[in-house]
Amino acid sequence: MGIYKYIYGPVPSRRMGISLGISPIPKKYCNYSCIYCQLGRTKNLTNRRSEFFDLKEIVKEFEDISQKDIYYDVVTIVGEGEPTLYSELGKLIKKVKSMTDKPVAVITNGALMYDEKTRKDLMKADIVLPSIDACNENMFTRINRPSRSINYKNMVEGLIEFSKHYSGQLWLEIMLVKGYNDSVDNLIDFKKILSKINYDKLYINTPVRPPAESFVKKVDPEKMELAVEMLEGISIDQLISEGFYSEIEDDVEAVVSIIKRHPMNQFEIVAFLEKRGNKNPMEVFEKLSYIDEIEVVEYMNYDTYRLI
Repeated sequence: MGIYKYIYGPVPSRRMGISLGISPIPKKYCNYSCIYCQLGRTKNLTNRRSEFFDLKEIVKEFEDISQKDIYYDVVTIVGEGEPTLYSELGKLIKKVKSMTDKPVAVITNGALMYDEKTRKDLMKADIVLPSIDACNENMFTRINRPSRSINYKNMVEGLIEFSKHYSGQLWLEIMLVKGYNDSVDNLIDFKKILSKINYDKLYINTPVRPPAESFVKKVDPEKMELAVEMLEGISIDQLISEGFYSEIEDDVEAVVSIIKRHPMNQFEIVAFLEKRGNKNPMEVFEKLSYIDEIEVVEYMNYDTYRLI
């Protein structure tokens, strides 16, 4: 099996089980440049929707992989940038749903929720997972560092409007960053905003992989527990995920194909290689060290491999 350009995984998802990913966006194209992003800083900050890749090519790849005996629980449209920037998102969701009986999810930062066309596209998905990391404009600017054309108030109002009409599962996520949005007053303000949104689940997260900025720190366990209690959410730390998977035969290529969209720490890579029967993981790590597009970042006392 060759390396797909738009399809990746399946990869483990603590929220959704085993996820088969679709990436319709070029590397690091986003309308945010979040300080905590595990992919690193946004290289192309834009809020313009475009058909970055031919819809037919993406659909052709999914059609090919759907004919293989690969297990997954959900198809997730996310990848290397903000998926709602893909102008053919609605058509892509519709095409994918016609080829699988598994739910189709979109993981989004929610920035374009103010746009009626984007909301209409997302209505076609079975699960939509927007982020809301700020409870005011200043916090929004500091954490998410959005494109200048994005207004916090409009984004929140768009999310509220979407929730009124969406018939699928709406799962929100708040990323708590130590010293930025984790105070009791912040949580009270979050609670007020959440009361206006019709959502099904709320996940509360904190950075556990190397963030875009070195000053970003995960919140203390006590703060996480308080947030879970006050907001009646689910701590992602408490969810269990299964291992990574790839049908690519070459071990190095298999690892690279995953970390292009989903960073892996050294323990995850070793477990992945052992699962494939590789008895010499150090050889793989050595080969990875010669690949210019890969960087190794030390965070929380372990090394994480991601694409530059």
